[in-house]
Amino acid sequence: MSRIGKTPISIPSGVEVTIEGENVEVKGPKGSLNHALPEGISLIHEDEELVVNRGNDERRSKALHGLMRSLINNMVIGVTEGYSKQLELVGVGYRVQAKGKTNLEFQLGFSHPVNVSAPDGIEFDVPSPTELNISGIDKQAVGQMAADIRALKKPEPYKGKGIRYVGEHIIRKAGKAVK
Repeated sequence: MSRIGKTPISIPSGVEVTIEGENVEVKGPKGSLNHALPEGISLIHEDEELVVNRGNDERRSKALHGLMRSLINNMVIGVTEGYSKQLELVGVGYRVQAKGKTNLEFQLGFSHPVNVSAPDGIEFDVPSPTELNISGIDKQAVGQMAADIRALKKPEPYKGKGIRYVGEHIIRKAGKAVK
């Protein structure tokens, strides 16, 4: 049995979980998320806990057991606390400017500004021209948006210029050696 999959998910107060067939909907103070359960995986709602079960020991059910538990736990955390990622821009002239809560304009050393708009459920916060916070209730959507923005100008290994996660360590290379 999966060590992760058999761990029950505790439901905090203010969170409502609805199970209709293969669809699971989690509602909380920050919003609601839903997910479809794959075949062979079931969800049992007991008191203030959710337990993910697999019907058989098929290879596919075993592989998805812990994954479904983690995804549903992420949904519960998302609707109560939310998720966020912090990015920083490093480089001369690299900056970001907010155009409302869901649009950004980047200056990344290109001949033109780069505009980015957020999908539903994602918000941007720009505390300074070189810092960016991405927040939302869906962990996957927040992480994907952060990865898409980082891909606009990845940190390069010689000077470290580019967009990086806060606290990310960039392995630096030595420049050309002069004899």
